[in-house]
Amino acid sequence: MESFPHISIIVAPNTNQMASEKLNSTDYIEHHLTNLTYGKCPDGAWSFASVHGKSQVAGTEASCGISDMGFWAFQVDTLFMSFFLGICMITVFRRIAKKATSSQPTRSQNIFEYLVTFVRDQVTENFTASKNPIMGPLALTIFTWVLLMNLMDLLPVDLVPWALNGFTAPGAEGGAIHYFKVLPVADINAPIGMALGVLILIHYYSIKNKGLGGFLAELTFQPYGKWMAPINVIFEIPGFYAKQLALGLRLYGNLFAGEMIFILIALFFSGFFDSFTGVLTGVAGIALNFIWAVFHILVVVLQAFLFMVLTLVYLQQAHEHH
Repeated sequence: MESFPHISIIVAPNTNQMASEKLNSTDYIEHHLTNLTYGKCPDGAWSFASVHGKSQVAGTEASCGISDMGFWAFQVDTLFMSFFLGICMITVFRRIAKKATSSQPTRSQNIFEYLVTFVRDQVTENFTASKNPIMGPLALTIFTWVLLMNLMDLLPVDLVPWALNGFTAPGAEGGAIHYFKVLPVADINAPIGMALGVLILIHYYSIKNKGLGGFLAELTFQPYGKWMAPINVIFEIPGFYAKQLALGLRLYGNLFAGEMIFILIALFFSGFFDSFTGVLTGVAGIALNFIWAVFHILVVVLQAFLFMVLTLVYLQQAHEHH
C-alpha cells in the first residue's frame, strides 16, 4: 500500500488563490479524521458542515460546524460507502447464484461455495438452539459486509479523497469534495449501528422464545434468585447491554487504530521530492506501509469473523432458557 508524495501540498487552481501551502502534521491528521457531514444547523437550515470556515463541498454554503448539528448530523461518506459496498455484495452474490452450475463451476462459484461452507460451519458450531433459517443468511451477510468495509482500510489513505477532490491535494480550493473518509467502520456510528441491529434481534428472539416475563426474569432473578432482584439487576442489566456495546466498540477500535497508523505512516511521504532526506524517509514509509498492511490483513479478516461469531453466540443465548 502506498500513499502520494503530494499529500501535504494544497495546490492552487488559479492565480487568485495561493500557489501552495503546507499542511502541518496536525492539520493533515485532522483532515483525514473528519467525516463528510450533512445536517440541520441551529438556525433550521440543512447544509454540509463548515470546517475552518469553509464548506466541505465546493459550491455550497455551510451554516454551521459539525458539532453544532447535534443529533441531526449524517456522515454522508459513512452512509454512502456502507450502502455502496452492501449493493456490491448483493450484486456479486446474485450474479454468481444465477450462473451457478454443478457441471462446470467457475472460479468465482468455487470461491463463493467455499465462503458459504465456511459460514455454514460457523453457524452449525455456534448456533445449536434451534433450526432458525435466518441465521445462515444473517451470518453470511455480516461476515461479507463487515469484511468489505474493513478492506477499505487497505486503500491508500489519500486515493479516494484525492479523486473526489478533483485529483488535487486534500483541502485544495479547486476540488469538489474536500472531506471524505472511505472506511465506514472507523466512524463510531457504523459499528454501533450494526451492534444496535444485533441488540434488536436479541430482544426479539428472547421475547419470542421465552416470553416477556421469561426474558425479564433472566435479567432480574439471576444469579442470586428472585429475593435478591435489586442486586441481580445491578449485575445483569449492565452486563447484558455491555456485551452488545463491546461488539461495536471492538470493531471500531481496531479499525480506527489501523487507519490512524496508516495516516501516520503517510506523513513519511510529505517531503519525498524536497530533499535526499525526504527520499530516505519516503523509502522507510514504503517499508512500514507494506509491513503494517500485511499485518493489518489479519486484523481486517479477524474482526469480521469475530463480529459474525459473537452475533451467533448472542443469538444462541437469546434462544436458550436459563
